[in-house]
This record gives sequence, structure tokens and C-alpha cells, in this order.
Amino acid sequence: MGIVAKQTSLNVLIIGIAFAIGGLNTLVFYPLFLSAEEYGLVVFLLATSNLLMPLIGFGVHQTIIRFFSAYNTKEEQQRFMSSVILLPLFIALIVGGIGLLFYHSISTALSIQNPVIANYIWVIFVVAVATAYFEVFYAWARVQLQSVAGNALKEIFPRLYLFLLLMALYFFDLSFHDFVVALVSGYYLRLLLMIVLANRCYPIRIRLHFPSNMRSILTYSITILLAASAGSLIIDIDKFMIPQLKEIKQTAFYAVAIFAATLVEVPARAMWQILNPLLATAVNDNNTKEVNSLYRRSALNLVVVSGWFFLLVNLNSEALFSLLPNVGYQKATLVVLYISLAKLIAMMFGCGGAIISNSSFYQISLVFSIVMALGVSILNMIWIPLYGIDGAALATLVVVGVSIVIKIIYLQFKIRAHPLSWNLFKALVAVGILYTLFQYIDWTFSPIVQIVLTSVLVSAFYLLIVAQFKLSDDLLRLVKRIGK
Repeated sequence: MGIVAKQTSLNVLIIGIAFAIGGLNTLVFYPLFLSAEEYGLVVFLLATSNLLMPLIGFGVHQTIIRFFSAYNTKEEQQRFMSSVILLPLFIALIVGGIGLLFYHSISTALSIQNPVIANYIWVIFVVAVATAYFEVFYAWARVQLQSVAGNALKEIFPRLYLFLLLMALYFFDLSFHDFVVALVSGYYLRLLLMIVLANRCYPIRIRLHFPSNMRSILTYSITILLAASAGSLIIDIDKFMIPQLKEIKQTAFYAVAIFAATLVEVPARAMWQILNPLLATAVNDNNTKEVNSLYRRSALNLVVVSGWFFLLVNLNSEALFSLLPNVGYQKATLVVLYISLAKLIAMMFGCGGAIISNSSFYQISLVFSIVMALGVSILNMIWIPLYGIDGAALATLVVVGVSIVIKIIYLQFKIRAHPLSWNLFKALVAVGILYTLFQYIDWTFSPIVQIVLTSVLVSAFYLLIVAQFKLSDDLLRLVKRIGK
């Protein structure tokens, strides 16, 4: 895992910086410079654009990763890349035309509970187009095993850009409307920079010559499109449904809690960028031994690191939210626990999702995604009116937990491999014990002192356990290499 370790380390650093900037934006500047209603509106618009993005992207970014390494000549690779890059543009023109034709009806339907939404429906489409094409050109670079620069654009750029916008909003009296327009412009600036980087990795040449397996490519893209659409529903349907059932400011409270919980999956987001192309190559080469090794080792490493993040996030969430001005943010600690637990459970599947999407039985990912999307949508409709944002988080936890168990069983049946190990079990036990013990400690310090003290103590105990029981040889080797 040499190249994985190297680029994953850089990606962890990038994502760490991005989350630090994002933390300032989400936990400090958004609540200070925007009202809860304005913040909730921004979250709703961006979440809804994420729901539309897979349709416009047409699964092309995953198609590039799946098929590029299967071609043996430059000519075949060029034909393939030229053919798939035009697909999102074709879809965007169709979706845009439909959106213009029914604009009034769509805006009216989405703004029944919160009328302010009607003025900004256009944001959903234009951001979805920019995001879809960014992912296409990011995949363009990733298949050349160049993920670091693109990852910086994906993770750091939007958060840094947003930081500057929030500063302009405060110091230069920028209106909220101008803020939204500038935010949308930033997505297109990021796309332009990604195109330049992708062209440097692999020159962009548009040729109207289709590869011989175009039918297989379209079939795969459509399947991934449907699966990704269902996957987006699982991730963002709660942020879309909360404003339809509750006041839009509840979306702001939910978003802050979600951000804190998302820290648990930082290791997965970093490792995924480089692991996915390597796994696709192993699948294309029928290297079963390498696939099984990546499966089990990725699950163990992700659980060990994410378990540490889980402890830091949940043991500090109450103190952290007490620093925020609106009491609504302080009532979202249960959301943090539910969502972060769902993220930790998902880490147990390791790169299993990539194994499915890069295999000959990739169609099953569509079934899994659709069932999960239906499940979380139904539970949201039942639990959000009853329990508010806690109900939305609980729906995610239940659906993710059940689906991960089913997926592990499915892969065991298909490839005779599973991600579970005694060390993974030990890591989960260590997380559970430390979480329970520190929950019973009643601190009397100020919130900031409490956060620092808790973080230091729980980190020391957890890292001591990892080292003492040698839970992950990969991580221990990486630590030794960094220490030299």
C-alpha cells in the first residue's frame, strides 16, 4: 500500500485543513453572520443540488474510473474519454429545458412551507451542473493516480472561498442575494481550475469516435446514475425534507450537527481518492488476492482511525455547541451521535462499496441504493414530524446499519471474503469502553478547557490501546515512517 499510504497521508492533511476551515465557517461564521433562516436556505439549496447532480453527471465520473484501465492503447483510451465527457452536457441541456418550462410549478411546490425558497430555485440547477462536471474532470485526473491537487480543489477551495465570502458579507455589508450569486460563481471557478489540472494530467482531446464497447459503457453509466441518485437521496434527502416539514432554520441546526459527525469519515474520504482506481485495476486484472487484501485492511484501518474521530466528536459536541449563540444548535447533540455512529458502522465495510461498483455484479449497487433511499425517505416522513431533526438522524442510522450488514453478507456470498477481523472487533470495543467511561465524567471547567482536556486524555488512552494491542500494522508502519 505504498502509493495508497503516501497519497492518503497527503489527502488526510488536505481534508484536515479543509475541515478546519469548514469548522470555522460552520460553527462560528455561519451562525454569526447569517440568520438561522438564511443558513438553512443555503443548506437546502446545496443539498438539493446534490440530489440533482448525479442525474446530470450521468455516472460518468465512476465510468471513467471503471473502464479507463481496461483499455490497452492510447487510441482506445482517447476514444473512451472523448465519448463520455460529452454525456453530462447533453443531459444538462435536457434537464435545463425541462426546468425552464416548469420553473414556476417547481418553485411553488418547493416553497409551500418556507416561501423564501422560491427566489433561489435557479441555484439548484446551476450548482448541480458545475459539481457534476467537476467530478468528471476529477476522475479524469484520478485514473492517472493524481488525486492530491484535485482533492485540494474539492475539499479546501470551496471552504476557503466560502470563508472569504462570509468575511465580505460581514465587513463589506454584502447582501444575502449577492452572497448567493458569488457562492454559485465559486463553483464555476473551481470547475475551471479542475479542467486545467485534468488537462495537465492527461490532455483533453474531443474526438467523435466511439469505443467498441460503447453499449457496455452506457449500460454501466445508467446503472451508476440510478445508484448514485439513490445514494444522494440517502445523504441529502433529510436536508431536503426538513424544510418541507419544519421551519427552514431547523435545517441550519441539523447542518451544524451533521458537519461535526462527518469528521468521523475523514479517513475514508482521504483513502477513497486513491484506493478506488487501484481497486478497479485489481478487479480488471482478476487479482482476487489483492482485492480481498484491500477489502479487509481498508475496513480495519478505517475503523481504527474513525473510532478515534468518533470519540473526539461525541465527547466534545455538547461543550462545543454550548459556545454557539442560538440555543437551537445546542439541542442537536443527539443528531451528532446518531450520524457519527452511522459513519463508524459504514467504515466496517471498508472498500466493499468500491468492490461492488467495479465488479461484474455492479448492478446490485442500484438495488441496495434504491432500497436504502426508500427506507430513509419513509422513515423521515414518519420520524421528522414526531422527533424533528433527531428523527431524521435516527432514520439515517437505522438504514445505514441494516444495509451494511446486508452488504457484508452479500459480498461474503459473492467473493468469499469479508472485512471483519478480531482486531476490528477490539477497536470497536475500545471505542465503546472509552466513550462510556468519559460520558460519566462531569467536568466543571469552561467549554474550551473541557474540549482540550477531553481530547488530550481520550487520544492518549486510545492511541495507547492501538499501539499496545497492535490493532493495525499499516497504521503503525505509517506512524514510524512519519516519525523518521
